[in-house]
Amino acid sequence: MDVPLPRTAPVSAPIVADLKAQIAQGVYPPGAALPSTRALAVELGVSRTTVTAAYDQLIAEGYLETRQGSRARVAAGILSSAVPIAAGPAPAARLSGFGRRLLAAPVAEAVPGPALDFRYGDLSGGDFPVLAWRRALNAALLRRPAKLAYGDPRGSAELRAALQAYLWRSRGLRCGLNQIVVVNGSQQGIDLCTRLLVDPGDRVVIEEPGYVAARRVFAAAGAAIVPVAVDAEGLRTEALAGIGPARLAYVTPSHQFPLGGVLPAARRQALLAWAEGADSTIIEDDYDGEYRFDARPVEALLSLDRTGRVIYVGTVSKTLSPQLRLGYLVVPPALADAFAEAKRLADRQAPGLEQAALARFLAEGGYERHLRQVRRRNAGRRAALLAALSACFGTGVRVTGAAAGLHLVAWFDRVPAEREAEMVAAARAAGIGVYPVAPLYHDAGARPDRAGLVLGFAGSEPDAIRAGVHRLAAALAGLDGPGAGPAR
Repeated sequence: MDVPLPRTAPVSAPIVADLKAQIAQGVYPPGAALPSTRALAVELGVSRTTVTAAYDQLIAEGYLETRQGSRARVAAGILSSAVPIAAGPAPAARLSGFGRRLLAAPVAEAVPGPALDFRYGDLSGGDFPVLAWRRALNAALLRRPAKLAYGDPRGSAELRAALQAYLWRSRGLRCGLNQIVVVNGSQQGIDLCTRLLVDPGDRVVIEEPGYVAARRVFAAAGAAIVPVAVDAEGLRTEALAGIGPARLAYVTPSHQFPLGGVLPAARRQALLAWAEGADSTIIEDDYDGEYRFDARPVEALLSLDRTGRVIYVGTVSKTLSPQLRLGYLVVPPALADAFAEAKRLADRQAPGLEQAALARFLAEGGYERHLRQVRRRNAGRRAALLAALSACFGTGVRVTGAAAGLHLVAWFDRVPAEREAEMVAAARAAGIGVYPVAPLYHDAGARPDRAGLVLGFAGSEPDAIRAGVHRLAAALAGLDGPGAGPAR
């Protein structure tokens, strides 16, 4: 209770003052229910009579309103001023080197997307297997353990066994149970790899362009970033010979992000040979390797590794939901204990209930049935996007990376790169969310001199995709200059 009060104030006055401040700051907005008098009295360690007196005062002043048999609520029409509580001067922040590096490249604050949003990484809510997942969750809840305790930081043995079998069937991977570590999404997996393998000043190879969130992890750890260009087939491994030693290389060989190349066998062998010669470790991020629309998914890079150089990162964020925060690592046997301890220190373990549900979903075949269904649906969305881009822009747009994954890149060859932000803003003004390719380049000078947009298609239905592209074409037609508008 920070509001100063006269000494003669009633005992309920601090509660009144504090609740007024919380209402003013929007902690309790108009219509919000306050705690019951009994619950608040227990929380504050005062008598219920004191809390009742405070509520009565607020009702009398018009801050609260009540109805018979229901809790007190903030009165309609009360405005929140969001005035911060007065406080003394804050001491100067003394951040670690990690903290300073983290704030040196902050991420733009997320804002609600428009109704027609082509953001990559989003999935359609209608694709989530609600009934099957609910059955798996219910089965997990009904299996009451004898006691509730912390589990293995690697993840439940049941889930790791189900993942071991699934990875053998789908990705050609053979690994021991202790090599699998269940993590809270691929982002935590990349972070654990970095904590264990990278010291400040170590060199880390990344794809150019590539995944920004991984690059930020390496930069925050103090790594020296070494970008290596990609082409239509992924990482240009011939360039590795000229870069010298590096501690780590981060790659997306099954579907390069964002340009979509699939690393061919000869380059995979060259990458592994380089890692062995340079005493380096490779992080293989298989973020959407299940999605190929013209052939069976390619085998993972890890399946070719014979010297323990590859750490495989998998996730269900692109197949089930990014909200589940479930992923997994397959690490070399020599690193298994270190990763288990790093996971233990990070957050003890991944959530047990979700692990149990996913284990059941995998073991009973529900996951692969679901994957076949969403692969068909996403193939339809992809076809709708490709057809709409062709109809609306014709030869003004060139598409890359559409053979696999859940996004593509649309290059506007007649629009200069410096107009990319203008295109994004015009689309946003028309209620369309599109995303520029520029931020995905570590070196701005390495990007092509034409505008490019990364368009995800897994979050919308075909009709919405078609409507979105037509509205995008209309929005870009209003820009001066050739090539941004619709086909003539």
